[in-house]
Amino acid sequence: MNKIEKLLRKIGKKDRQKLLGVIEKLMNGKTEALKIQKIKDTDFYRLKSGRLRIIFHYYQKEIVIDSIRLRSEKTYKKL
Repeated sequence: MNKIEKLLRKIGKKDRQKLLGVIEKLMNGKTEALKIQKIKDTDFYRLKSGRLRIIFHYYQKEIVIDSIRLRSEKTYKKL
């Protein structure tokens, strides 16, 4: 089991459904209403969804999700 699957089991059903909806919008390119920002001094982007943060990057015009983390002081460390 990878870290993303473990997190999805850890969060509540309502948060899980919201997160999966946000990921679906991101993967389909419907990013107008999403809170996306480039992370300073990296090639990564972050997407806010409540208390969760989705860290991703673009690879040959494809979106690659690197991690999904609960918001904390350590969220953006080790990128």
